Amino acid sequence: MTDHITAALRRLPAPRCAYVYDTAALRSRAATLRAALPAGTTLLYAVKANGHPDVIRTLADVCDGLEVASGGELSLAVQAGARRIVFGGPAKTDAELAAAVHAGALLNVESPHELRRLAALGIHADVCLRVNRATTALTGSHSMTGTPTPFGIDETQLPQVLADTPPGLRVIGFHLHAVSNNLDGPAHAAFLTDCLTWAGRTAQRHDLSLRIVNAGGGLGVDYLSDASIDPAPLSSVTVPGNVELILEPGRYLAADAGWYAAEVLDLKTTHGRTFAVLRGGTHHFRLPAAWGYSHPFTVVPIDDWPHPYPRPEVHDTEIDAVGELCTPRDVLTRGQYVPHLRAGDLLLFGRAGAYGWDISHHEFLRHDPPTFVVL
Repeated sequence: MTDHITAALRRLPAPRCAYVYDTAALRSRAATLRAALPAGTTLLYAVKANGHPDVIRTLADVCDGLEVASGGELSLAVQAGARRIVFGGPAKTDAELAAAVHAGALLNVESPHELRRLAALGIHADVCLRVNRATTALTGSHSMTGTPTPFGIDETQLPQVLADTPPGLRVIGFHLHAVSNNLDGPAHAAFLTDCLTWAGRTAQRHDLSLRIVNAGGGLGVDYLSDASIDPAPLSSVTVPGNVELILEPGRYLAADAGWYAAEVLDLKTTHGRTFAVLRGGTHHFRLPAAWGYSHPFTVVPIDDWPHPYPRPEVHDTEIDAVGELCTPRDVLTRGQYVPHLRAGDLLLFGRAGAYGWDISHHEFLRHDPPTFVVL
């Protein structure tokens, strides 16, 4: 299934180091998710997962819009012609707030202070309040609610915040994103139903005209296997006719549409461990180091060896795939078995389309960036 990916990589000059993004895979994944969503659902792509302009343009075309969390992402969304933009994040500047309103974006307000700042800027707008609820029924890699985090308004403080909302700002809904990378489809469907129920009751209690319930993203993939959340159970959710349910997935849409490849520059064994030293590393693909796991890879053989000296190679052994940085923490994989590996071959890391390049520390040691190939 990756023949077109490896063919694109073989065409690159050595030493090869590249991200490959497949726009057909992006469209296919968006269509799969769209088919599983209940009526009344708006699908937005979370730009934070992958901000490459071609990725954004592709998903802006097949989704209903984009979710952004900075002024830079807002500019990308505007340039991509997004039909709908929602702006969230706990640290918006005054300039970002004004730019978001100017662009017609819906704001997810994170605190009472942010409401006061909007009023001081003379902004009149419909807004949603992000709420850090007392509990969350989901599991995932990162919890956003039900625990102390900088995200949203403590649920116990919500009545006072609503009572003190400045004139000119109308609360029309709630943002209730709870976790990242949930793999349980039925549990996510139950979470969406709970969000709708909680929001309806809260709006009724405070005499709000509820128009939007934003349940955020959190649809997950498993990096150690080919498993992903099954979105089919989401179709069982009933969205009230007067309410728009917004979902903002990023990882689920983009992860399987991207690959990271790095050429093996050296093979060496020290103190009993064998290392494949790559033209690349965590400064390009930080996710494995950030999350503390070993990312699987496949070997792409490159038969050409135009050098006069012997070609290093190993057989039937475990290797650690490490990068070109001057730190022992530059590790993408530990202890993965390879039947045969040579200097000059490529290691191909799948599921690298989300939170790969975008979260990495590109400038450390100032190595050249990877090539970006868009298919």
